[in-house]
Amino acid sequence: GIRDCLRGLVGSEMCIRDRAMVLQALDSGWVAPLGPHVDAFEAELAGFVGAQHAVALSSGTAALHLGLLTLGVGPGDDVLLPTLTFGATAFAVAYTGARPVFVDSERTSWNMDPDLVAGYLAQASRRGRLPDAVLPVDLFGRTADYDRQLPICAQFDVPILVDAAVSLGARHGQVAAGSMGRAGVFSFNGNKIMTTSGGGMLVTDEGALADRVRHLANQAREPVHWYEHHEIRFKYRLSNLLAALGRAQLGRLSSIVERRRQIHAQYTELLADALEVTADPPWGLSNAWLSTGLLHPEAEVSPADVTAALAERSIEARHVWKPMHLQQAFADAPVVGGAVAQDLFARGVCLPSGQRMSDEDVARASSVVRGVTERVI
Repeated sequence: GIRDCLRGLVGSEMCIRDRAMVLQALDSGWVAPLGPHVDAFEAELAGFVGAQHAVALSSGTAALHLGLLTLGVGPGDDVLLPTLTFGATAFAVAYTGARPVFVDSERTSWNMDPDLVAGYLAQASRRGRLPDAVLPVDLFGRTADYDRQLPICAQFDVPILVDAAVSLGARHGQVAAGSMGRAGVFSFNGNKIMTTSGGGMLVTDEGALADRVRHLANQAREPVHWYEHHEIRFKYRLSNLLAALGRAQLGRLSSIVERRRQIHAQYTELLADALEVTADPPWGLSNAWLSTGLLHPEAEVSPADVTAALAERSIEARHVWKPMHLQQAFADAPVVGGAVAQDLFARGVCLPSGQRMSDEDVARASSVVRGVTERVI
């Protein structure tokens, strides 16, 4: 959709604004990293989520990496994170030299189980080896249970960095996703709820933390008239051109979330007998980035059967993330539990959820899924 908008092939008001913002940035001459659109995008995103500060970066993974470093995570440290997540969350931990400790899911939202976190922190405290950070993930646009996670971590004085890469526009109670903990991270990759084609953002209420992240992202250049570096760091800043697109997308994020939630509601109705479509958790409102569901155990059908049937009709669907503790890259990492995440992977399906889907598109996809499950139940 973004590609067509920028080519001028789609005439809707939303696409016209996307295209106009990018062209304005090109015409201004501010194309490289930094520029007025970067500053404005940071301010507007911070305002949207209710944070005091925001730092625009080249990717959500870069934001996770710098967030962890700024919290003091480094070689020899431990970081708790869910095993059911995309690899980028665990990769960012590995970039710091720390050891990921994977934690199983709870079944309500599929996010990291607070009871297992509490048990692990209590045991770690007795051993004298508390983790240096906890990294919850808002899976598929559903926030984790922060009413429980935050006080547990506060009890042991372990900081929380929130991986809200896919939950922008979701809420936890009356609080915007990503605004909990010491800092939160969003992604604007091409498949996210809104996109700059590539990019990310770290938000925080701590000015010193934001300043440190910005410094590390700008190759740790010292504020003098020549190129002075006291550290070897990173080139992780977002370009002005991409920030312009982000501003246009952010301006219509509420309507994007509304449409995705309508699609989720339609799946919930149409697939009631075929899938257990994942509902919002009681503590929050999902942005419905991806509508997900669990196949009934008695159906004797796999996610591969469903995705293959959809693919035959040129409809894209995906498996749920394969748990990190089952990945060869993390074969030696410790895991707390794991059976719930493994079951979610074994029975979970991510349904097509893009906001440009029509009601007829959703009904067509639902018909295919029902056809697969009805043949084998």
